[in-house]
Order: sequence, then C-alpha cells, then structure tokens
Amino acid sequence: MKMQGLVLMVLLCAVAQGRVYTRCEWAQLLKDQKMDGFKGVSLADWVCLTQHESNYNTSAKNTNKNGSTDYGIFQINSKYWCDDGKPNATNACGIKCADLLDNNPLDDINCAKRIVQDPNGIAAWVAWKCRCKGKDLTKYSKGVDYGLEQ
Repeated sequence: MKMQGLVLMVLLCAVAQGRVYTRCEWAQLLKDQKMDGFKGVSLADWVCLTQHESNYNTSAKNTNKNGSTDYGIFQINSKYWCDDGKPNATNACGIKCADLLDNNPLDDINCAKRIVQDPNGIAAWVAWKCRCKGKDLTKYSKGVDYGLEQ
C-alpha cells in the first residue's frame, strides 16, 4: 500500500512539473493543432519563437523588470494575457497563469492563437522580432511530417 501511494505521488509531481519537448515533437504538435499558417504565421516561425522564448519548456517562467511575469512554452505575459492574481491584469486569454506551466500545452496554444490575432500579431513576442523575423527558418520545421492528416 505504501508503494502505491509513493508511485501516485511521483506521478502527480511529474504532471505538475511540465515538459521539455524536442524540436520535432513540438513542431509536430503545433502542426497537429493547426498552427501552421494560423493568421499567416508559419510553423517555422512558431517553432523559432518558442525555442528562443522557452527552449520548448512548458514550465518556463521569467520575471520582467516591470513586475509582470512570462509563463510557459510561449512565455505568455501576466500583465495582458493571463491571471496571476495581481491587480490590473487584463487576462485577455481568460486563463490562470499557473495553468500555462503544466505539461499540457493546449491552453498555451489557444492563448498564443488569441495573442497573434491582436494588431501586433506574432511581433508581440520580442524573441520573434529579434531572433526569427527575416531569418532563414527552414531548420525549425525540418523533419516534420507533412503527410496526410490523421
């Protein structure tokens, strides 16, 4: 009985910790979630963006000079897009910031889709502007299966 409890505790901790994807795993997931071409943004742009924001880590978290925090694989900012419990946050994605740190990136992807619909588009992410915009991004989507949809 003790062993079962220990196994359950280890599994719960693993779920709460998040996940680091490989480039190909992440690119395939983004493709499966219809991110390639969403609002004119290529798969390679999304993969480049997330590599430079979080290195494909769903539990990445960084505090900014203005007191806001960036959460998850897309480094979604608490001032505008999610609720971190602080006053004056917009929470345009309607999500708790902590939910962006788990090993399920689907809510992160949905929020990224919301962000890219704003006037700044993908340029809302500084890492994309500095590290991806205007660059040859073919290496970011290399090896992704572009076969028929399942």
